[in-house]
Amino acid sequence: MFRFAHPDTLYLLVIIPLLIALFVWGRAKRKKQLRTFGEEMLMDQLMPNVSAKRPVWKFYLTLLGISAMIFVVAGPQFGSKLQTTTKKGVELIIALDVSNSMLAEDIMPNRLERAKQAISQMVDRLGNDKIGLIVFAGDAYTQLPITTDYASAKMFLSTINTGIVPTQGTAIGKAINLGIRSFGPQEDVSRAIIVITDGENHEDDAIKAAQAAQEKGIVVYTIGMGSAKGAPIPAGGNNNFRKDREGNIVITKLDEKMLHEIAIAGGGKSIRANNTKVGLNELLNEINKMEKSEIEAKVYSEYDDQFQWLAWLALAVLVLEIFILERKNRYLKNVKLF
Repeated sequence: MFRFAHPDTLYLLVIIPLLIALFVWGRAKRKKQLRTFGEEMLMDQLMPNVSAKRPVWKFYLTLLGISAMIFVVAGPQFGSKLQTTTKKGVELIIALDVSNSMLAEDIMPNRLERAKQAISQMVDRLGNDKIGLIVFAGDAYTQLPITTDYASAKMFLSTINTGIVPTQGTAIGKAINLGIRSFGPQEDVSRAIIVITDGENHEDDAIKAAQAAQEKGIVVYTIGMGSAKGAPIPAGGNNNFRKDREGNIVITKLDEKMLHEIAIAGGGKSIRANNTKVGLNELLNEINKMEKSEIEAKVYSEYDDQFQWLAWLALAVLVLEIFILERKNRYLKNVKLF
């Protein structure tokens, strides 16, 4: 596991492009001043020991040395030992609908993207909790096993789209059943499944699955994405929408009644999203009221400093920069290093 002990130090790298800009400006100004004394070819003959390349190489070496020193100060480290730690929290599985109907734009920018944004914001609020991601349409798949690695959760979340599940549909029951099996082996942990969907074209017995989850001590919450009025499903291009076999534009509507029944069966709560809020933060407040349990997690507990080779590199290039003269050496002028 790699990390920087002082990552904020890396902001100093912003001086590199500034130094490059100053160097380019200085070189251009110098050439302009020389042109006031005569043509470039004539000036080269009058100043035979002046090198055009050596200052550039000295500048490159200076930049390399400064960059290496910044990374040294940032403190590169490699984790050397995994340790099991315990923290108080809950286990959450988020089941996200990725069927085509989630592309409807009655919630902007569309149902799926708005849900992903809300999940990302919720992850930022998590502390000691574990989180897992499930995607479903006509079938359900684990996108991210339950973990405390929030950075990975956000990375996997960003890759989710409607093409990630090949079978279309809305198999909420399969998603809940997969969620039940996706929690960690540790017992006596507070657990919840959050189903985010528009509920349309519901295919299996999701109520039965929610009841099975509650019997295992798992609370099932639902968030309804969409409106009762509904919206067409974009099919690519401008003003192109999905149509049925008769050529009519398909309107996808939120099945709020079904989602409410699923939440009741799972002992949870159903929330309807809109353009101003999705409801994940509201549900997170409910989940925070759940009893916190000791959760085991593996983390890197020991880190070895790995700045030494960078420090030697910085020293080497800066020493080399000192020994490279800007003017040609009369003893070495025939050596074409630059």
